[in-house]
Amino acid sequence: MWMALILVWGIVSEMRILFYSTFFTLLASALPAMAVTYMEPATFIAGSFTEEPAAQVVWLGKEEQQVAKEILGHPYQGLRVRYWTSGDKTAWILDEIGKEKPITTGIVVSDTGVERVTILAFRESRGGEVRHPFFTAQFAGVSLDDNLRLNESIDGISGATMSVSAVSNVTRLALYLHSKVRRSGQYAASR
Repeated sequence: MWMALILVWGIVSEMRILFYSTFFTLLASALPAMAVTYMEPATFIAGSFTEEPAAQVVWLGKEEQQVAKEILGHPYQGLRVRYWTSGDKTAWILDEIGKEKPITTGIVVSDTGVERVTILAFRESRGGEVRHPFFTAQFAGVSLDDNLRLNESIDGISGATMSVSAVSNVTRLALYLHSKVRRSGQYAASR
């Protein structure tokens, strides 16, 4: 009789394990993708400059809002953008929607073009390959042409088209804003 009870207990335990593992697998697949932070913004800024950068703000007037809309394909959410500057460099931390969720990207720009693109946080369920150096290294040295396009082509990633587009667009926006603050005299003034 004890053997029968032990056997029944074993079967019930296995069924319970199977039930819970199936339940948690289904639950995990139904939850939205959580943000994966690869680098904190403060770490990105500190690693982008040899000297202490000055935090500043650029206000987006009608012209800047229109250009941002052309670059992003939708209006920029906000009337100002924070950036950091030291020497001839600016650093920008910008969010842009990939397919459904924002991708937080850090972009360092100098007068000669992009110095560095880094994915700081990724929230989408797919397309996270954009965070790898094989992708982000393509932006080094890139600048804008007269049509506000990148002057070099960026190779896409199969299955990550919207993420690639989002990173490319915020890089274009950072290049545009860098040239804007450089020309306006906000470049070296601290706020």
